Amino acid sequence: MSAQPTLPTAPYETLGGDAGVRALVDRFYDLMDLEPEYADLRAMHPTPLDGSRDKLYWFLSGWLGGPGLYEQRFGHPRLRMRHFPYSIGVKERDQWLVCMQQAMRELDLPEDLQMRLR
Repeated sequence: MSAQPTLPTAPYETLGGDAGVRALVDRFYDLMDLEPEYADLRAMHPTPLDGSRDKLYWFLSGWLGGPGLYEQRFGHPRLRMRHFPYSIGVKERDQWLVCMQQAMRELDLPEDLQMRLR
């Protein structure tokens, strides 16, 4: 009898499913609110951050291989179109990436998962 091949685990599952994605999103936005080095990025978001948190959570859920919550609500993400009204330059892009990397580190995500998500 041959062994069944093991399928790669979706990042969504490795992260801990729904609760893990929510924790990552919450830490990301908490850092954006708390850390001065993300001030330019924070200034692009509304107050309060509840809607932004939900939209990123819904998006990441599907992007990471879990339920397509964003698409169920809004259809295809069309990221370029949805971000067109915002002035996103290299500085804002880099702040977003560094903030997300810090959130992943602080949640002690496995290094291979962090590398996969970069």
